[in-house]
Amino acid sequence: MSKSLSGADYPLSKIFSSDFEYVIPSYQRPYAWIIDQASELFEDLYSFYKAEPDEEYFLGSIVLIKEEGIPQAEVIDGQQRLTTLTILLAVLAAKMQGKQRETLYQYILEPGNEFEGLESKARLTVRKRDQEFFLNYVQGLNFNELFELDEVALDNESRLNIKRNSKLFYEYARKYLKDDPNLIKGFVAFLLQKCYLVAVSTPNQKSAFRIFSVMNSRGLDLQPTDIIKADTIGQLTSEEIQESYNERWEDMEVELGRSRFNDLFSYVRMIYAKEKAKRSLLEEFREHVLNENSSPEVLISDVLEPYANALSIVKSSSYEAVSHSEAVNRYLRWLNRIDNSDWIPVAIRFIATKKDQPEYVAWFFERLERLAAFMHICAYNINERIERYNKVLNALELEHTIESPVQDVELSEGEKKKMLIALDSNIYELTPRRRNYLMLRLDAFVSDGAATYDPTVLTIEHVLPQTVNSESEWASWWPVLEDRKEWIHKIANLVPLNRRRNSQAQNYDFDKKKKAYFLGKKGVSSYALTTQVINYQQWTPQDLAHRQRELIEILSENWRLVDHQSM
Repeated sequence: MSKSLSGADYPLSKIFSSDFEYVIPSYQRPYAWIIDQASELFEDLYSFYKAEPDEEYFLGSIVLIKEEGIPQAEVIDGQQRLTTLTILLAVLAAKMQGKQRETLYQYILEPGNEFEGLESKARLTVRKRDQEFFLNYVQGLNFNELFELDEVALDNESRLNIKRNSKLFYEYARKYLKDDPNLIKGFVAFLLQKCYLVAVSTPNQKSAFRIFSVMNSRGLDLQPTDIIKADTIGQLTSEEIQESYNERWEDMEVELGRSRFNDLFSYVRMIYAKEKAKRSLLEEFREHVLNENSSPEVLISDVLEPYANALSIVKSSSYEAVSHSEAVNRYLRWLNRIDNSDWIPVAIRFIATKKDQPEYVAWFFERLERLAAFMHICAYNINERIERYNKVLNALELEHTIESPVQDVELSEGEKKKMLIALDSNIYELTPRRRNYLMLRLDAFVSDGAATYDPTVLTIEHVLPQTVNSESEWASWWPVLEDRKEWIHKIANLVPLNRRRNSQAQNYDFDKKKKAYFLGKKGVSSYALTTQVINYQQWTPQDLAHRQRELIEILSENWRLVDHQSM
């Protein structure tokens, strides 16, 4: 009777021998080590080799589904290290010639032995999606061809990481080992004889996944999504079905990118839990989402795929419909300027269920942008934002249509009054991100949505300067200090500029300041608000009072902050 669990430490010469035939299951995450992890591994190995060449170096552990005495090994945890070590050995083999290359190559590719019944095959078979790529360029030692590939044309992040880490090791072999055959030989001998991995083997999937769920890969922690994927795909009994659903899982991950795909699970948790997280994402996702969607097919088909598609639309502002798509995408672009993501669960919940109703989608996102702007400008903290958005999430659980729309996304009368007070206050004293959002949003309203913004360098400048010279024109227009204090930071006295501040120009008299500071290189301003100011002949308290009323009215009308203007 075979053991249920076994573990032993092996040198890399044994790890990459005919005792093991590693296969990365399709449901595993992509190869995710970037050059930070790869460089750390190499530098740690090389530093230890130079300092302690006769000592043993521990590389961590791997978890395998493997029967005792049978080489086939399904890698549950450790693919990042096994893949990276294979790349390293392959690069070093490519630097060698003749018999040395042939000898080292045997640790990358099983040469085969008809007397022992061994076929020629790769020691490590990566995920099906990248298998041919890895076999051709890395295990085939075709690094010159690999380095010539255009990174933009690579299909996924896994291949990009393979290329970049190969290039890194190639350069490190030149930097540290001088491309010298003898130096490379010594380093390779150290890797194969003195570097150890602990291989933990279990013959069944259940215990392997249990171990996988509590272990971390060296230098790159397991994400909750990796564990959820292993648990989910692992429940499927047929290999054909596993492959099918794994492809769909990977399509979502490739479409969104690994970071955003991980975020998706937090958003889905919020949609189901409707409260701030109190424990780990993994625990709460299992409790709130998996308990309601225990079937892998339902989780992937009815939950993850619709929300992944919705998240892609929301983050790329790429809503498509026969009508209203331009307006919806305009609101999405503004939402994506908000400095938090708390609005996203609401957005993807709505898109996932109502995206085929463009008129209603436009109605909803106009109001969601206003709600997000309200909390942004009024400095709601995270708890207040979550509580407010959860009211909308709860309402979205009920029946709703364009004829009977969700009312909780609307601002209450109290919220409208609170926003009007904030807009009429000292805007410049808001945090830069809140202040910038408001000024650009106002500028878009003034330009009737015609303006587009790429504020790589955006500054908000005072027209009436904060420091007034007693001999200046400003002093004659603004003789009362209290008037200056009242108006200096109000929205009427602020303009957006797409250039860095010029400390000297800030205090110029009005006419000179307009020409030298507010106009761009071509004699025009990029912003409608700034163009308006340029057209003023003077800048007195009366001018600011009039302008303040106009701007607040524009904001009030476009954000529908007074009853008689509401739609």
